Amino acid sequence: MNPIFYHYDAQKITAGILHIGVGNFHRAHQQFYTNTLLEFEDQKKWGICGVCLLPSDEKIVHDLRTQNLNYTLTVCGRNGKDEVYNIGSLRELIWGIEDPEAVKEKIADSNVKIITLTITEGGYNLDKETGEFLLQDEKIQHDLQNPQSPTTVFGFIAEGLHRRKMKNNGGITILSCDNLQHNGNTAKRAFTTFIEARDKDLAEWVKENVTFPNSMVDRITPSTTPEDIVRLNQNSGANDLAPVYCEDFAQWVIEDNFIAGRPAWERVGVEFTDDVTAFENMKLSLLNASHTLLSYPSFLMGYRKVDQAMENRDIVKFIRDFMDVDITPFVPAPKNTNLEEYKTTLIERFSNHSVSDQVSRLCFDGISKFPVYIIPNLDKMIKADADLTRPAFLIASYRHYLKYKTDDNGHSYETAEPWLTADDETLIYNDEPLDFLKLSAFKGTDLGASQQFVDLYIRLVSQIKNEGSASVLKSIL
Repeated sequence: MNPIFYHYDAQKITAGILHIGVGNFHRAHQQFYTNTLLEFEDQKKWGICGVCLLPSDEKIVHDLRTQNLNYTLTVCGRNGKDEVYNIGSLRELIWGIEDPEAVKEKIADSNVKIITLTITEGGYNLDKETGEFLLQDEKIQHDLQNPQSPTTVFGFIAEGLHRRKMKNNGGITILSCDNLQHNGNTAKRAFTTFIEARDKDLAEWVKENVTFPNSMVDRITPSTTPEDIVRLNQNSGANDLAPVYCEDFAQWVIEDNFIAGRPAWERVGVEFTDDVTAFENMKLSLLNASHTLLSYPSFLMGYRKVDQAMENRDIVKFIRDFMDVDITPFVPAPKNTNLEEYKTTLIERFSNHSVSDQVSRLCFDGISKFPVYIIPNLDKMIKADADLTRPAFLIASYRHYLKYKTDDNGHSYETAEPWLTADDETLIYNDEPLDFLKLSAFKGTDLGASQQFVDLYIRLVSQIKNEGSASVLKSIL
C-alpha cells in the first residue's frame, strides 16, 4: 500500500499553532485536517509546533525527531479498505523536560496565534463536585510560587502569556480539543483562575487578549502497540517508529471565536458554528457514554477488542437500548443531523474490524470519564423517573472491575486510573457497595438518594459477583 504524500514544501511552512499533548488522537485528528489544509498556498503559516511536557513523552519525542517529525497515519475504512497518509504538518517539537525555556518562548512568539490542547479530561485540575480549579494542588502551588520554573501546563502557559504581554506580541486563542462538555469554558475557568492567582495584571490582559472557543472532536483512535507498529509498517511499506491508525470517520466542530486569526479549516471539512453545545452534547452523550457503557461489562466478559465485543448480540442490544431509550429523550439533535443515522453509524464504527480498538483504552481513567459522559444524563433520568437498569449495571460493573481485578474467565488484570485519590481507593476496597457511590467520580450527584437506583445497583453488584457479567447482562435485556 503506497502512502499518500503531502505535496507542499515542508520547509516553507511556519508554525502558527502550538499544540500541547502530542498523542495519537491529536496526530490522527488535528494534524490530519491541518496536513490537508497546508496544500493551499495561502495557508502556509498554519503548521504545528508540538509540545510535550511529561517525562513519559521521551520516547515519542525521540521517535518523531528520528524521522524529521514525519509519520504515517493509516485510516481504516469500514469497508475493509485502508488508506495511508504521510503527515508533515508537525513542523517543530519541543520537550518541556529537556528545554522548558523553548516552550515559554514559543508561547510568546508573535507567529503563534493559537494554542491547542489535548491534556485529557482529568488534566484541567477541577474539583469533580464543584467544578472549581484546585488551587491548593501541590504542583499548582509550586508553579504559583516559582512562576519562571513551571512544571504544569498552567504554569507554562501563564509564563508564556506573561512574556507575550511584555513583548507586546498580541492576542492568542486557547482551543481545547478534549472530550469535555463546554471544553472551552472549562479551559477558560482553569487557566484564568490560575493566572488570577499568579498575576492580576496578566489576568486583566488575558480578559482582553485571549479567547477560549468551545469545540467538539471525534475520531476513534486506538493506542498503538509494538505489534501494531509491525503490522502498520508491513501494510504501508514504511519504516515508521511512530505510526498511528484510526477510523475513517472524523468530525470537528468549533465555535468561531479566534482573536488572532485561524486556519481555513472549513476547506477540509471542519464545521464552524456560533454554538457547539448541541454537537458536543450529542457526541458526549451517545459516542463517549456508549464507549464507557461498553467498556467495563465487555472487559469483565473477557473481551479485549471492541469489534470482537460488538459481535456479541447482547452487547449490541445493550448499547442500542441505552442510546434509544435512556439517552435520546435528553439529546436534541443538532441542526441538519439525523439522530437515528448517527446512532446507526456509531454501531458500525464500534464494529469496525480494521480499527479493532482496545477495550482497555475505553476503560482507562473512568474516574474522569463518568462525571463527563454518564452522570449528567443519569441525573436527568433519575429526575424523570426513568428506568435506571442499564446505568446501574454499568456502575456495578465498574465497581467489580476496580475492586476484584479478575474477569469472568478468571483472568487477572491491572487497572489504569491516574486520577484516583487515596479516599477513592478506600471506598473501592470497602465491602459496603453503597460506599462506592461516594467515589470522586460521582461527586455532585446523590445516587444514593434514588431508591430505584440503589435497589438495582445493590442487586446487580451481588449478581455480577455470583453469576458473572455475561449472565447478568443477558438477564437485564
